[in-house]
Amino acid sequence: MSYIANFIEELNKKNRKALSIFLTAGFSEKNKFVDLAKNVLDAGADMIELGIPFSDPLADGPVIQASSKAALDNGVNLKDVFTYAESISAYSNKPITLMGYANPIRKYGIKNFLNDAANCGVKGLIVPDVPLEEYDSFFTEQPDNLDVILLTTPTSSDERIQMIDSKSEGFVYCVSVVGTTGVKNNFSSNTIDNLQRTYSLLKKNKMLIGFGISKPEDVKNFSPFCDGVIVGSRIMKSLLNGDKLADTLKIVSELSCACD
Repeated sequence: MSYIANFIEELNKKNRKALSIFLTAGFSEKNKFVDLAKNVLDAGADMIELGIPFSDPLADGPVIQASSKAALDNGVNLKDVFTYAESISAYSNKPITLMGYANPIRKYGIKNFLNDAANCGVKGLIVPDVPLEEYDSFFTEQPDNLDVILLTTPTSSDERIQMIDSKSEGFVYCVSVVGTTGVKNNFSSNTIDNLQRTYSLLKKNKMLIGFGISKPEDVKNFSPFCDGVIVGSRIMKSLLNGDKLADTLKIVSELSCACD
């Protein structure tokens, strides 16, 4: 079993759902980012998803796009992302995943990227613009200790979900709604039905739900049919707004409590 899968399994054995917090690497202050990530972990996050800043993040809504642009404007690059990951992994054994897009990874060199990610303590990788059909041609080889995590969407057929489950490692990332990331005020009954359907089809992997989850009530509503949740825009919005760090960490803490 992979490090991430085993970590989630141990949480679930304690009747806890995993809480993964997305942070745009290097935002909002390049030189203080590691401290931010440490604080988020201490506030109750079980995992950190480090977003690699990119100029055209197609799966991300306006909040994460804005944070990504700000990080790029501050000069954050892939070397910085790996340095952050190394420092965070030295601080905590909680899993770190990277979320990034194909173009920067290709430019860096896929093999070099995967090796450097694994060597700095990253346990998983999410590349939303590499679909199932292109997986084998993109990931021709990868380190044994680095999981490539695939995504399902509300439009995925039963057969496709099962294929994604077979290919994915670590967990399956279930996108809750059609569209980009961002805070949602409510979810339709169709959303709930689709999440239940997806969860019932997975035989190999744990399932974490992302996109739109912003408050403890969302976590409670989704808990019966997932093994954890991923929250990004709610946290990044707080940072973008310039909220006090204590207020941002309170959001993390409240979400964490809802996972128990």
